[in-house]
Amino acid sequence: MTAEFRGAPLSASARTMIERLIAFNTVSRDSNLGLIEWVRDYLHGHGAKTRLTYDATGKKANLFATLGESSKPGLILSGHTDVVPVDGQNWDTDPFVATERDGKLYARGSADMKGFIGIILDQAPKFVEALNSNRLDAPLHYALSYDEEVGCLGVRGLIKDLQEQGIRPAGCVVGEPTSMQPIIAHKGTHRFRCAVHGREAHSSYVTYGVNAIEYAARLVVYIRQIADRLAQIEKRDYGFTVPYSTLSTGLIRGGIAANVVPKDCEFSFDMRTLPNASADALYQEIRGYAEVLAREMQAVDPESRIDLVYASQTVGLAAAETDAIVQWAMQLSNNSTVGKVSYGTEAGLFQQMGVPSVICGPGDIAEAHRPNEFVALDQLAQCEAFMNRILETGYAPS
Repeated sequence: MTAEFRGAPLSASARTMIERLIAFNTVSRDSNLGLIEWVRDYLHGHGAKTRLTYDATGKKANLFATLGESSKPGLILSGHTDVVPVDGQNWDTDPFVATERDGKLYARGSADMKGFIGIILDQAPKFVEALNSNRLDAPLHYALSYDEEVGCLGVRGLIKDLQEQGIRPAGCVVGEPTSMQPIIAHKGTHRFRCAVHGREAHSSYVTYGVNAIEYAARLVVYIRQIADRLAQIEKRDYGFTVPYSTLSTGLIRGGIAANVVPKDCEFSFDMRTLPNASADALYQEIRGYAEVLAREMQAVDPESRIDLVYASQTVGLAAAETDAIVQWAMQLSNNSTVGKVSYGTEAGLFQQMGVPSVICGPGDIAEAHRPNEFVALDQLAQCEAFMNRILETGYAPS
């Protein structure tokens, strides 16, 4: 269980840093360059070597920064800079101005995850001093990404760049909100888009048309049947709140009028797989049924079709409590237990790269993405204490 925190309160410098980051509006649909370039310049001021990797538009970038000159593998502190939109949400305060109330800091991204990023950036002078005095003998890396909230897109370019440059850190802490409990596993997240193209007709002559909505509905029902099957027979992992893989349809649109056989229908669905489950096997099963439906449609209209595409994929994380980095994180967080979560993070991608990874950060994921998102100040203080203990223990778990 998470130990009650009785340490020092959050430092004023960390609080100021968090507030500065929150003030950057980095909603995923917009550029994050203002924040990234400000952080790059800040870390340059502390002697960091920095690398930027951009998206195709040049309007978004990842930042990878290194403190320390040692050739010994170091530790990555990882966070995403983008936040989800506030459109249509009923906020009591300005979502891009940090507001304290009842021991909580309210703002978009306060929990997910600018609180963590602010704390690790505020630690930079301490890390530099420890490196210069040889109290730490391995580099400290910052990995800040874009577009995590829309499918962990940006970090892939950062990881590719590290692999091409032969940079192989010793471990990675991803600071998603976990109430400072080390998390050793998360589900894989897979998103799909399906476009059904039929043939229009007057609704009194339905046999002349191919009803795209109805064929889409049949495929949606088939996906639900797979979900029901997994709920019944898949081997459970009770470390997760939902202990089996899930599928759900989240968006559908089609048709133009009630008296027109619809030509087009599109829908999107989501798959959350246990770390060792095969997402591809489930995808191929769905694709196989889509092909059956398409042949039925083409018997009426040869131009009809179903286009099913893999929109995005986030690799699951599967670490073990006995892993060195997990034991190290448990020690530094003063936490005797680990957990598993159903939401996706960038940790699985770092693990896939060959970097041992654990998730541990301040705040509660239940407060993320909501109006009046907040992080408790004592959670931020716990995170700051975790980072201070790195100065005592070093990064590389033995």
